[in-house]
Formats: sequence, C-alpha cells, structure tokens
Amino acid sequence: MADSPTTIDVSGQFSGGEEQPEREEGGGGDPEKDAGGGLTDPKREVLERCLHALKHAKNDSHTLAALLLITRLCPACQLDKPTLRRIFEAVGLTFPARLLVTATKGNGDPSLPPHELISLGTALLSALSTDPDMASQPQLLATIPLLLEILACNPTNQNQTGARNGETEQIPESMSDEAKLERETEIRKQKGEDGDNGADHPKSPPVKLDEAMAADCYQVLTAVCTQPRGPDHLLNRGAVPALCQALEQNQTMSQKMGLPLLVCLLSGKTKDKAWRKHSAELLTLLVKMSKDFCKSTDQTSLDMCSHLVNVLPPGGVTVERVVLRDVVSRVWGALRPMVQAKLTQRQIGPVLVLSACLLDLYGWELAGPPKFCCLLVNRACVEVRMGLEEPPGTDLSRELQNILTGCYRIMEAAIEQACSPAVMPTVPPAQSSVSSLSLQQSRQVLGVLEEAFSALMYHLQQVDQSRYGEPFVFATFRCLCTWLAEETSCLKEEVSALLPILISYSRSHLLAENSERGLSDWMDKMAVADERGTWTGKEPLRYLLPALCHLSAEEGPRKVLLTLDTPALLVSYLSNSFTCLKGKSGASLLRDPSMETACSALLNFSVTEPESVRKDQCFRTLEKHLSEALPVLVNKSSLLVLTANYCTLGLMIGRLKAAPTGSAEAGQRRFFSTALRFLHSALNSELSPGPVKVSPGWEDSWDEVAELWRLALQALGGCVCSQPWITALVREEGWLRNTLGTLGRCSALPDQHSQEALEEALCALADQCPLSKQDIGDAMKRDDKGALSCMNNLKKAIGVK
Repeated sequence: MADSPTTIDVSGQFSGGEEQPEREEGGGGDPEKDAGGGLTDPKREVLERCLHALKHAKNDSHTLAALLLITRLCPACQLDKPTLRRIFEAVGLTFPARLLVTATKGNGDPSLPPHELISLGTALLSALSTDPDMASQPQLLATIPLLLEILACNPTNQNQTGARNGETEQIPESMSDEAKLERETEIRKQKGEDGDNGADHPKSPPVKLDEAMAADCYQVLTAVCTQPRGPDHLLNRGAVPALCQALEQNQTMSQKMGLPLLVCLLSGKTKDKAWRKHSAELLTLLVKMSKDFCKSTDQTSLDMCSHLVNVLPPGGVTVERVVLRDVVSRVWGALRPMVQAKLTQRQIGPVLVLSACLLDLYGWELAGPPKFCCLLVNRACVEVRMGLEEPPGTDLSRELQNILTGCYRIMEAAIEQACSPAVMPTVPPAQSSVSSLSLQQSRQVLGVLEEAFSALMYHLQQVDQSRYGEPFVFATFRCLCTWLAEETSCLKEEVSALLPILISYSRSHLLAENSERGLSDWMDKMAVADERGTWTGKEPLRYLLPALCHLSAEEGPRKVLLTLDTPALLVSYLSNSFTCLKGKSGASLLRDPSMETACSALLNFSVTEPESVRKDQCFRTLEKHLSEALPVLVNKSSLLVLTANYCTLGLMIGRLKAAPTGSAEAGQRRFFSTALRFLHSALNSELSPGPVKVSPGWEDSWDEVAELWRLALQALGGCVCSQPWITALVREEGWLRNTLGTLGRCSALPDQHSQEALEEALCALADQCPLSKQDIGDAMKRDDKGALSCMNNLKKAIGVK
C-alpha cells in the first residue's frame, strides 16, 4: 500500500477510543431523518467534514480514519450516488483494494486484524459498485480475483509464506494501479503454490468469512456481472472454479448469493465457454448438486430443479460421459415421484422444465419405464392446454412461457422418438422407455399430443404481426412445425386455416433477419439445448420446410400455399442459403438438409402445378439461380445430394418451357452442359464387362440420390422434346456418345428403374434428332448383347428388331 501501509494505526477507530456518531436503532420511523429518507442537517454537516478530511488525507492512515467515520455515520445503502462519486474521486477504487492486499499479506499493524481490513475493503467496494459506472472501472475489475479468493477459501495470513520464499518481487512503479494489484495477487498465489506444504512453518489462522463480508463480495461480483461484458470479465478472472469451490465447501452465503451468480454466468453466451474451460469443476459441482437433490424433500426439491437446469452442460461440450450419465440417471430417479405426485401448476412447472433438459442430454433412454414416459408426456400436454386455451388477449407470464417451452420440448421428444424406430436406444427391459410403448399406449400418447397441438394452433391464430418478435411465439411455432413435419393427416382443416399465419411469420423473419435482436438474445439464454444457437432469421422457415414438403404434395393445402406466394419464399430461402454456403470451404462445407428440403417442395410444385411454373416470375428467378449455382456445386463432393436436387429441379422446370425464338441464353447453355456432365458421372464407365456400377463418388449417397437421378433423366427427355436445341448440346457435350459406350460395355444397369429412366431419355433423343437416332441404332447393332439390347421401347423408337 502507498504511504507505509504496514504502519496504519487507527486502532482507536475500531475499539471505540474516539467518540463516534452512533447509528439509530428501532425499526419504526427515524426522528433524525428528514421526510425524504436522507440525513438530517447535523449529520449532513458531519458528513461534509468527513468528506473534506477524506479528500485532504495525507496518508492511508488518515484516509482510513475518515472512511471509518463515514461508515459509522451512514450505512452505505443510505449514501446517494453523488456522495459515492465524491468518495470514489477522493480515494479511488485502489485504496479498498490495497486494504485487501494488506490483509492477505498479513504485514500490517497487529492492532488491525486482517478480518477488519477485509471487512472495510469489501464494504467500500460493495458501496461503490452500486453505481453502474463504477462497477465497470478497471480498478474494481482488478479486485475480482481477491474477492473470489475470499469467498472460495477464506484467505490466510501469507507473511510466513512470503518470508520463506525469499525476497519479494518488486512491482515497477510505472505499472497502473490495477496492473499492480493483479500482479500482486498473482505473486501471492504463486508463492502459495511453489512454497512447501507449511509443515514446519505454521500459518496464521484463516480469516473468518462472516455474512456481511460475504454479502459485500457477492454484491461487487453481481454488480460486475450485470454489466454488458461483465460475465466475460468474471469468467476470465476465474469466477467459475472459485464459485464451484465455495458451493462445494458450503461457504458462507454461497447458496444464497453464490449459486444465483453462477447460474447467471451459465445462462447466457458464456455458458459454452465456461463448460469448455472449467468442465471438471462444473461437473464435480453438478454431481454434488444431483446428490443433494436426491436427498432434498418438498419445496427444497422444487427450488433445486431450476438450479439444476442452469448447471446442466450444453449440448456439444465434451464432458466425462460416464459421470454425466450417472448424474442424469440419478436425477431421473428423484424426478419420477415428483411427476407422479399431485402438484399444482406452479409446482409441476420446474419439474417439467428439468425433465425437458434431461431429455435433451440422453433422450428417453434413462427416463424410465413406458408407463412413466406416457405420464410425463401427458402432464406436459395438460400444462400446454391449460396454459394456451385462455381467452384471446390473455397475457402469459414470463414464468409460464418458460414452463410451456419446456413442455414443448417433451412433446417434440415424444414425436421424434415415435417417428424414429430405426434409432431406438438399446436399454435393459427393466429400464425400457417410450420406445417400448404398447399399441394402446402409443394411441393414448398420440391422442393427448393431438389435443395439445390443437391448443398450439389456437394460440397462434391469436398472434398478430406485432408479436412476431416474441421468443415464446417462435417456441410455439417451432414445436408445431415438429409435429407438422411428421403428422399432417390430423386436423387438416385447422392446419390449412393456419397456413397464412405460418407463411407470414416465416416470411417476416426471413426478410428481417438482421433486426431480431430479442430472439437472438433469447436463443443464447435458453435452458433447453435445442433452442440454443445464433439467430439468423432463417430459423422459422427452416423448421417449417419439412411440413411444406408434405403439404405441397396434397392438392388442398398446395392451392392455399400458391395463394400465399410460397414458391417465391422458397426461392428466396434457397438464394440466401446458397450465398452463405458459397463463402465456406473445407471442413466447414457441410450438408444443409434444409436446402434439400426446400428443393423437394419446389419439385412438388413443378410436377403438379405446370401452369404456375410457366407464369410465376419466381420460377424465372429460380432458373437464373440454378444456372449460376450448379456449376459451383458440381465440384463439391460433400454436397452431392444438394447438387442432384438442383440439377433435377432445373431440368423439371426446363421441360415446361417453350423453345426460344433465337439462340439459347448463355445461362441456359451453362446449366444444361453442367447437368449433362453431372448425370453421366453417376455411372462408372471404366469397368470391365458385367453389370454397371455406381461411381465411387456417388456410392455412399446412392440411396438418397438414385430417385433424383432417374427423375432428372426423365426430365431431360422432356427438355429434349420441348426445346429441340438441346439435342445438339447433348451431342456436343459427348453425353450420348459416353452413355452409349457405357451401355455397350455393361450387361445391365444398377436396377430396372434406372434402366427405364435412361431408356426414356434416349427415346426422346431418337425421336427429336435423326443423327442421334442413327448413333443409337449403330450402337445397338454393334453391341447386341449389352444393356442396350434389353431396351425394347428404344428398339421400337429406332426401328430395330
């Protein structure tokens, strides 16, 4: 400390040797306070003298004496911001920080116990931190490691440690105050770690952490946490391991103030970073909390549900899976009786939210027997119906919205499990879950789900455009889309009636993707893992796409979608998504299933609504996009399925166009040239005689792209018929020559459907182009035992017997 910190001598201030103003007692009115709750004139006068003395203090001893007078005269909570500002300007934030350093070094005046110095230092910092401007000062941020040390392990007198470690490192005077403080803290920690175990050098007893001191420390840390970059400041200065240690050791005020602070750190953008950086400490704490949860009863258990929700790890973070699995199994064991109990709506809410988070981590595998899983889904559906089937205009509380969001996740998990029989977990019979539901149980679950989704649709019907930015509306929309993606046979009329709202909602966010700050922040804070992520504005439509793929295949809903200009929305989505895709490369270039699904929906329109394809301007826009994108995609092996979708979609549209009056546009020629090369690359033409094989690059994806490849060949035949100029391009690109060569060398195609599709394309070429007809005839005569010889329709087309 500055000005000989080891010789501070104001013991009389602590022992009462000098008369001090006394604090009034009594819980009623205070006669010495004015009506406004401030100080009386006499006290105000004394306070001004103290502030004057503080400002003109010649050394730390005088400063300390003036501060003690102020704290005895008026509690910190009664000091207004201007007064706090004057104290800050007089002593700064480094003085209370130096008090903490002096106390932990143990080299101050023996008449000033470390406990008193720490108590005063933390009280001053606590009072000053109530001003948001001060809570973000670098000097205050530099005290965070000291405060965490106090809270986590009760700082001890380090004088002996320093003595036995040799000379003390000299801190350069040129360093800033906060840098000096941080360096001193680092040196003290290093001495504690590098010194011996202290067996021959007993330390001073630990400083007693009383409630007032702990509350002051937590007040400072909480004030920092509320700042825009506060969580990062705390995380970078070791807050997570220190708070975990305090909680594990049940330190003073750790449960009351430490746990909420840790929950705050783990509920926003810093959660992933905290778990990546301190997974061992957090997992150890989670194990302890799960055991405490199992031992707790009644209201304590309900209160702990929300804490466990926030401490559970996010998806994608590497943790010790065996330990985490034990935690989840243990918590499920305590939750089952709670789900089965007769709880009120307010009590069951936290239980359902915690259940949803456990399902995110391990699905239904550890949840319990089928009967319990049915009960859990039923309780979630009941809460949804009770919460949403309110009269129009009823506002849902934030607490209820969070509970319903957890219920949504349970409903989604039930649907996902019911519709994914191929990936059911292997579990012991005694622990079997929803995957082992009987037929009767399955019907019961689907029945209650249908009623709950009916309530969701009712709620969304009441939503107007002014509420599109509300996070809960998005959560409701997302849950409904999960159901629509799998089940469109129920409530058909209600679904068709809701389509205008679903499309309007999706379009609104897609066009305003950069202005949805509220939704972005909400997704960062969501307890339910599936909701977490970065908001881009595409999310609503991405979730709706599987439903649109189903609905566009049904005449009634498809007509409604056309009136809502849905194809144009899908084209915009494809274009925007491709722009993002184009900027990636290497390992970051991954499949985007949503783009493939959008193509499937557009394919449905192109097959079933030819007039719309011919007249709607959005399909001209789509043609242009496909002609620009396909040459880029064809060289991306990891995007083979998307490339097949683009190729097929373009050919399906091309078959509906009339022949150009003049020469074909450059974009069209580029697209068809690329499409011909892509289609030919599917078959391996270099093998010896025998059945033709699928090319190595297509082999892994053949199950997904085979049908698209066949459809594209059929569409190519349609393009040849509607636009005869393509026949010349087919010959120029060598597609016909290469295809005939492959068919001549092989004895058969991969399957009968592939043979029929290729035969249809060749028939169209023979019909439209005499030269092609001649080439095909010559090949048949030359290779009369190859795959060509099995194409009877082609033989008829060219007149070969």
